Amino acid sequence: MKNLTLIIHTNAQQDLADRLRSLEQVQGFTFSHVEGHGTHVEEDPFLSARDKVVGYTPRVRVDILLEDADAETVLETLATTSSSVLGQGIYWITTVEKSGRL
Repeated sequence: MKNLTLIIHTNAQQDLADRLRSLEQVQGFTFSHVEGHGTHVEEDPFLSARDKVVGYTPRVRVDILLEDADAETVLETLATTSSSVLGQGIYWITTVEKSGRL
């Protein structure tokens, strides 16, 4: 199993949710609200006046548990599909040693 983790701007959350629900490889996903802190680029069109004043950007962390063979397919689909998600975040894929239900 693999865990695909994405960090995106909150503006892209609904579009990403719709895209993930349309992929047969994705059985479910989790959104967690997080704050992006760091050096902000003034030209970033997604930084609102609020973001500039409070000093952080509202982001969403998305965790998607996938079969090994599906992780790259899902990532490629998200990267090549025109949406508000493109250019709005980062990702990483990690190996899941064990998973189950409690």
